[in-house]
Amino acid sequence: MMKYILKKLLLGSLFSILFFFWLMNNSIAADRVYLDISAPEIRKINIAVPLFQNKSLNDQKQHLDKDLADILGQALQFHGIISILPFEKYGGSQAADWKRLGSDYTILGQYAISANALKLEMRLQDVAGDEIVIGKTFSGSIDQKNQMLFKFCDNVIEALTGKPGIAATQIVFVNRDNTIKEVFLTDILGKSLRQITRHKHLTVSPRFIPGGLFLSYTSYHSGNQNLYITDLRQDKTTQALSRRKGLNLAPSWSADGEKMILTLSKDGNPDLYLLDRKGEIIEQLTNRSGINVSPAWSPDGSTVVFVSDRTGKPQLFALDMRTRGVRRLTFEGTENAEPSWSPTENLIVYSSLRDGVYQLFTMNPLTGASPKQLTHNLSHHEAPSWSPDGNQVIFAKRDGNKQAIYGIMKNGSFERKLFSFPGSQTYPQWSR
Repeated sequence: MMKYILKKLLLGSLFSILFFFWLMNNSIAADRVYLDISAPEIRKINIAVPLFQNKSLNDQKQHLDKDLADILGQALQFHGIISILPFEKYGGSQAADWKRLGSDYTILGQYAISANALKLEMRLQDVAGDEIVIGKTFSGSIDQKNQMLFKFCDNVIEALTGKPGIAATQIVFVNRDNTIKEVFLTDILGKSLRQITRHKHLTVSPRFIPGGLFLSYTSYHSGNQNLYITDLRQDKTTQALSRRKGLNLAPSWSADGEKMILTLSKDGNPDLYLLDRKGEIIEQLTNRSGINVSPAWSPDGSTVVFVSDRTGKPQLFALDMRTRGVRRLTFEGTENAEPSWSPTENLIVYSSLRDGVYQLFTMNPLTGASPKQLTHNLSHHEAPSWSPDGNQVIFAKRDGNKQAIYGIMKNGSFERKLFSFPGSQTYPQWSR
């Protein structure tokens, strides 16, 4: 009988251990209530990210403890729904009284260093429920610490909202230094900056091709405004996609990355053309009805919003890709330009000239609903681009003779400057 009881106790303990690790390796329980990140009024979630603990120590001191916690906290705050509890309120200790401090969640992290290898262990804990929501382990080189933190950040956002975060995504932009404009790539926090083009000339309109491995852009370095494509996995090979005389400008790529809509002026007038991935023309979409530029393709491929001055000033128009019918979308504002289509819904963001200032507006291009103003301060807001989750917009904001990249939530909250790079930054685009 005693052996039987011991056997039952051991099996019960084994089951409890297995169940614990199952919880650790699953993002959240099935009945968890997700946070609606798009709600117009929402209280930010309070999360504490205390100093990471070094498990290995050996001859390594706690030199990464604050750095790891800081970067993870910044990535979480970037999403606009999280407030990080300052270290000063609890001394950065992992043993603080989180309920008394008003923290909703806490993230406890440990790390171990061996040679140039880094192992990170992190878990998100629900303070009120006193339970582990998710636990993850990452391994890599010390140089990859940010990527590992960004991945865990995205896991946390998914646990809270039901949708993955955007910390591991990238942002591309054009940086102007005197008369030279080159394309640069960065992470969301500006920690890793990489120069993509080195033409020492004018480069504009970088566009990620779906999948994030390739980038197209337009450059004047050969004497004509040609369209190029480059493989972001290396720094050498750049291929010309379209060298037709005149404009080869600002393509909008299909969701599968196999087609693009491009502005060409090879016959004199800037018109929209449908091309394949190799740059071969499939069809001309507009025909000499004013200047036609800045196409923005809907995720389902059914509609293209573009800019045309066919009625006088630049306005937004919608092209039905099934019938080829065109209808005007905007009627307010001196000029309306630079549309960007949300990857998650039928919503575009665009710049509109109102009382001499470019402001950002959003609208549903399919229903004809009234536009909603996103920005209000008296500075130009231009070249908007959606985040991959459809919750934020990045844009170029003018400050005197320079521009910088800013971000804002789609409800108009949490506007802030993202980077403090030297030079002037324009044409931001978010990876998908």
